[in-house]
Parts: sequence; C-alpha cells; structure tokens
Amino acid sequence: MLQSEMRKENAVDKEWKKEQGQEKLRFRTRSTLNTFRTRSDLTSQAHDVKETTKQTTGTKRFSKRIESEDEKLTNDKNITEQLVKYLPQSSEKTTRKLNSLLPFLPSRWKNWVVRGIFSVLMILFFGVIIWIGPLALMFTTLLVQVKCFQEIISVGYSVYRTHDLPWFRSLSWYFLIASNYFFYGENMVDSFGVLLSRGDFMRPLVTYHRFISFSLYIIGFIWFVLSLVKKYYMKQFSLFAWTHVTLLIVVTQSYLIMQNLFEGMIWFIVPVSMIICNDLFAYVFGFFFGKTPLIKLSPKKTWEGFIGGAFATIIFGLVVSHLMCHFNYFVCPIEIDEKLTRDCTPSALFQPTEYSLPMLLQGIFDLLGLPKTVILYPFVLHSLSLSLFSSIIGPFGGFFASGFKRAFKLKDFGDIIPGHGGIMDRFDCQFLMATFVNVYIHSFIRAPSLQKLLQQVHNWKADEQLEFFNALKDSLIAKGLL
Repeated sequence: MLQSEMRKENAVDKEWKKEQGQEKLRFRTRSTLNTFRTRSDLTSQAHDVKETTKQTTGTKRFSKRIESEDEKLTNDKNITEQLVKYLPQSSEKTTRKLNSLLPFLPSRWKNWVVRGIFSVLMILFFGVIIWIGPLALMFTTLLVQVKCFQEIISVGYSVYRTHDLPWFRSLSWYFLIASNYFFYGENMVDSFGVLLSRGDFMRPLVTYHRFISFSLYIIGFIWFVLSLVKKYYMKQFSLFAWTHVTLLIVVTQSYLIMQNLFEGMIWFIVPVSMIICNDLFAYVFGFFFGKTPLIKLSPKKTWEGFIGGAFATIIFGLVVSHLMCHFNYFVCPIEIDEKLTRDCTPSALFQPTEYSLPMLLQGIFDLLGLPKTVILYPFVLHSLSLSLFSSIIGPFGGFFASGFKRAFKLKDFGDIIPGHGGIMDRFDCQFLMATFVNVYIHSFIRAPSLQKLLQQVHNWKADEQLEFFNALKDSLIAKGLL
C-alpha cells in the first residue's frame, strides 16, 4: 500500500517536472524569439540609418561635384600652367612696360593711357585700310578671322591637354581652310561670277564650287574618323565639337561681314565704327562716372558706361552715316567688271529725301516759323536701328566672351594688343553685329541683284540664252521700250 502511494507520488512529481520543463522551454523559446526580433529591428534600423547616411553623403558629394564641375578642368595645376604657357595674358607684358615707361602714374591711370594710345593706333590703321579700298578690307577681315580662330582653338588645346593627339592640330586648320574656301568662294561667285567664268580654268571652279567644297569637308571628316585613338575618344570628339563651334562663331560671321561689304563699303564701315565707338565711350564713361555694376560676368562694366556709350553711339552713327552718304566710293555696291572700275548711280537709299515731321512737331515748328519738313538720307534713319543694336545688344557679345574666359580663368584671349588683350577681345562684339546687319539688309533693304541674274544667264547653254534673249526682247517691244 505504501509502495503504491509512493509510485503515485513519483508519477505526480514526474508529471510536475515535465510540465515545469515544458514551461521553461516555452519561456526560453519566447525569449529567444523576442531577442531575435529585437536584434532584427535594431539591425533594420541600423541599416536604414546607414542607407540614409549613404544617401545624404552621396547627395552632398553629388551636389559638391555639380558645384565644382565648372572648376574641375581649370583647378588642375597642369592645365593652369598650360593655359599660361600657350595663352600669355596682356597684363603680364603690360605691367612690366608700364612700370618702366610710366612710373609716376597710378596703376589705374597707366592702363587707361596704354588703352588710349593703342585705341588711337588701331583707329588710324582702320582708316588706312579704308583708304586703300575694299580688297584691303577683305584681306584684313580674313587675317582677323584666322587670328580669332587661333586664339579660341588654343584654349581648347590647353584645357583638354591634346597637344600630343595625332593630327588634331592639322585637322583643325584643315577645316578652317575648307570652310573659308566655301564661304569666300560663295562671295566671289555671287559678285565676280561673270568675270571669273570667262576663263576656261576658272569656269569649272565656279560651276562646281559647292560640290568641291563638300568634297573637301568629307575628306576632313574621314581624316578625323581615321585618326581616332581608343584612349582619347572623349577628348577627340570634344575638340571636334569645339572646332566646329569655333568655325560657326568666327568663319560664318566673317562670311556675313564680307556679304555686307559687297553691298557697299558703308554697310561695313558704319556698323564696325559703331561697335568701336560704343566700346570706347562705354569705357570712358565707366572709367570716370561708373559706380553701378551692370552684369556679374563683367564686374568692371557699369550702367553709367552702358548708357553713356549708347548715347554717344547714336550721335556718332547719325553724323557718320550722313557724311558717308555724300560719296559714291562708300555707297556703291562692289561689282567689279572687266575694267576693274567701281562706280554707280546711288540708289534711293542714298539720295536726299524730304520727310514730313509728325503733326505734334509740325505745330511747334509752325509757331517758331520753321519748315514742317526735313531733308535726310534714308540711310541715316536706318543707321538708328544699327546704332541701337550696337549699343544695346552688341555688348552682349562681349559678355558672352567674358563668360567664356571666366569659365577657363582667363583674363584675355592673348596679348597681341597691349592694354586690350588678343584680337578676339576686340572683335567679340563685331561678329554679333555682322549677323544683324546681314539680316537687316536682306529683310528691309536688298533688291534683286542684276549681277546674280547675269551670272545665272551666263552659265546657261547657248540655246537657253538665245531663248531668254528673244523673250526679253519681245517683252520690251510690247512695253514700247524698243
């Protein structure tokens, strides 16, 4: 009996211990799960913090990279040394010479004197070129274009460190030659086509000028593709684009300058003189009266100089235009015949014309006993448009050049003109002006050209020329002119 009770107690104890063991196991399991979940949550939170930190750091790095993108190239010491080596700045030579020649003047006035002296010399040189004639102006335009191309393309060579790239210098100049052959040839064909076509040697060059020009460009394009080097692909394509943009800015604009010149020297001289006048008087007014900054790209430009230069340019344009309209030498289109003479009867644009004053002014003039009409050359009125553009929009060509130089931490494009810099520094506004004048002529001035019509007729076959002659003769007889 006692044994039976002991067995029962032992069984109860075993059952109780078993339940206690299972309870401990469940508790340990729950604890383990809770620990795992806690660790998992902490790990997840840490991962989130880490990812957030990475994103923040990446964003900061990306932002910093964007902010320094413009300075990435020019911050490199080697590139800066190359820019100084291949693009000497005007200040380098000017400072040394000024200290020796003008030791008694402050630095600000030294620069003013040097700029003034060389401005006068350039104006005198421009006057001599005008006196020599249109051929001298064409040749000077070509020289200026080549020098501007050299200054801009040299910046690309230095920045991209491509002095050792195969054939690339030769390719750049080859594209310049091919572009000039096309554009200058177009001008020659338009203006001297009849004269040039009379020779057996020149006739094919005139007839197939555009095909020859395209063939020259294709040769350069293939040459570029064959010159590509694997480790320099990016640099080579960058400079290929650089070259073409430079050609667009320089060569095409000089082509438009030449077209303007063929319309008459007055269309070349007056716009160029307006830009020179605006640049000169903006500097003078800004030097003496400038206090209010105009634009961040050019910190030295002021509103006082901008307004003073505009006012002086308008007055200058009216006076010069009126004076030049008196001379056939300036107003006659350049259309050279076999005798190489150039004379014409000035068009209505350059003939004195009587204009009625506005009604308000007529009343005032009537009270004062003055005439109600005024006699002007129509070109003088057109010069107002040219002077407004040269003084308001023209300076933005200079601002564009300033931004370009600041992008590469340059002061000037060169040092060929003491106190001024390079040729491109003096002609940055001229190119923009040339485009406007060309557009203005074709939009408001130009009439059908007899020279171009004769050129087309001269290139026809004999039977086509005869048919055209008979048709024109019949038309003139019907009108009673023959």
